[in-house]
Amino acid sequence: MNDEFYMRKALELAALGDGLTSPNPLVGALLVREGEIVGQGWHQKVGTSHAEIHALREAGELAAGAALYVNLEPCCHAGRTPPCTEAIIAAGVSKVVCAMTDPNPLVGGGGLKRLQSAGIEVVCGTLGEEALLLNEVFITDMLHKRPFVALKTAATLDGKTAAANKSSKWISNAASREYAHKLRHRYDAVLTGIGTVLADDPRLTVRLPQARKNPLRVVIDFHLRTPPQAAILDVSQASTLLVTAADNSYAQELRARGVEILLLKPEAPGRFALKEVLSSLYEKGVKSVLLETGANLAGAFRREGLIDKFYFFLAPKLIGGEAPGVFGGPGVDDMSQALPLRITEVREIEGDYLFVAYPERR
Repeated sequence: MNDEFYMRKALELAALGDGLTSPNPLVGALLVREGEIVGQGWHQKVGTSHAEIHALREAGELAAGAALYVNLEPCCHAGRTPPCTEAIIAAGVSKVVCAMTDPNPLVGGGGLKRLQSAGIEVVCGTLGEEALLLNEVFITDMLHKRPFVALKTAATLDGKTAAANKSSKWISNAASREYAHKLRHRYDAVLTGIGTVLADDPRLTVRLPQARKNPLRVVIDFHLRTPPQAAILDVSQASTLLVTAADNSYAQELRARGVEILLLKPEAPGRFALKEVLSSLYEKGVKSVLLETGANLAGAFRREGLIDKFYFFLAPKLIGGEAPGVFGGPGVDDMSQALPLRITEVREIEGDYLFVAYPERR
């Protein structure tokens, strides 16, 4: 067995905490001694023990002389929990293999230096690209101090997101919709616009038996037109935040019902600066946002270059005509201005296809 084999297992362990560790990263760790895995663990929830500690506890005395595989550099500072480097040193681990250094300035290579100073062999960079993708939200937070933004959309093969009468139930199949619920579970917030609320009355909750949380539901509603009976205003299971310019008696009524109202100044009549919306969410602790919007709002986010990742669900159907597409508003004038995408995954989901892509920044 080689380092990549064990690191891949560490990445699989890390993914078990998906959606539960924010604002912390996803981390998995395993201890290998004489070709046998003697301990493993993952970061299960923010505020709880780190992956390395779980692996050390499971290994016990067998950690001495073992190699530790972890997808992110062990921390060397005290936060909610003590530094992992000291536990690793105390356990007698002889080698540490990590996929990437920690972009957190409180660590930033310091953890590896601490381990080396204690005589532990250190190898860094194994499956580094995979590790970067796994913790793209955490990396965006650390390096850019803003939320990571992804767009999820379902369309037919001819790029339509609804029929001519605006109906869109259902473009994708049941399996694709279940996967979409898994995406909601992964992100801190789901953002939509008032047009989608009025047209579809969505709940935007995670409806999966194994779900352990719901995202914050964010609606950009400039004039505060969300109907009092809208499903998204039911805060018994999930929190809701309305971004609006209207501070009136209806806003006060919604606050009394437990709905959060975020008042922003308009960038222009009837329009907010989307960067300011994202900045305000970040200040509230939102590290990742999943866009589930109509064409106009999706187009606005695209034109401003604010989408970091795309999830395109394509169904083997045709609508044709002048039905809505994925992105509304003005497009590019020439193909040389088209946004190139890097497709990282293509997955068949019972007849539908999911394309996962990232923009190639110019």
